[in-house]
Amino acid sequence: MKDIYILAIETSCDETSMAIVKNGHEITSFTVLTQMDTHSQYGGVVPEIASRMHTENITMVLEETLKKSNIKIEDIDAIAVTYAPGLLGSLLVGVEFAKTLCYVYQKPLIAVNHTIGHIYANNIDNKLKFPLLALVVSGGHTDLILMQKDYQFEILGSTLDDAIGECYDKVARVLGLKYPGGPNVDKLAKEGKPTYNLPKPVNDNTYNFSFSGLKSHIINLVHNETQRGHEIRKEDLACSFQIIAVDELIRKVELALQKTKVKDLIIAGGVSANKHLRQETHKLAEKYQISLNIPDFKYCTDNAAMIGAAAYPLFLKKEFADFTLNAQSQALITK
Repeated sequence: MKDIYILAIETSCDETSMAIVKNGHEITSFTVLTQMDTHSQYGGVVPEIASRMHTENITMVLEETLKKSNIKIEDIDAIAVTYAPGLLGSLLVGVEFAKTLCYVYQKPLIAVNHTIGHIYANNIDNKLKFPLLALVVSGGHTDLILMQKDYQFEILGSTLDDAIGECYDKVARVLGLKYPGGPNVDKLAKEGKPTYNLPKPVNDNTYNFSFSGLKSHIINLVHNETQRGHEIRKEDLACSFQIIAVDELIRKVELALQKTKVKDLIIAGGVSANKHLRQETHKLAEKYQISLNIPDFKYCTDNAAMIGAAAYPLFLKKEFADFTLNAQSQALITK
């Protein structure tokens, strides 16, 4: 069978990224141009600045990606792009750029859901084994998904309010940590002890999650202690929060493993880079004697390699988009 090369474009938030992915698994070239230093000045991503910087950088990122690969764009088999979910202005830059390339070079266009991209990051240098259970954890998602085969998603449970990544970022802000918040909370937590008594989120036997109560409790705790002139032990509070939050993720995954009896577990999304979560899921995998797959750190955060990996099954099924494709700030996990 002929090798298939897909040029993938990812601009859903503040990373301008492109990759050329061979046969859905091999990364031929990979470029990420981050805007982190710019947005860190504001304590978070500013959507208007993000979309403007994507516009300024996207041609340069394409040139760099092609240069690394020694592949001409004429030899690419298809062009894939993240169309949803994400920041609307940022997504529009990538979608319109992809459509323009497809029109000029007469290439098929593949529309990829960003969240599904995170799942298929586990297919890079690897192969997903079905059936599997996927824990998707990011700034916008906390989902437990059962997959019986490629592009078949049964959502067992989701967050009822805040996503785990959003909660990490809010806790980081109240602790005075710099953007991006999640990695800094993870780092700080390793220096502390779980001395704060925090409430357990959604302590039930469903597969749903909730982190707004935990987040609000920490915000109120810090406010009240500050008003009383008491010192906040930031390392201990970060540690206490992380243990409670990750324990809830692990508990729900364990419930799902017990019910579904699947032997393959994958972790996906930006929070899959969290070292404590990785440690705890490894323990869970050993307990149940199952296979655990977590992407390499560089494929955990937003990147085009995962978009190319997710586009490959759609290419094989010839599920192409037309030029009416538009960006969507929100989208269900379907395609």
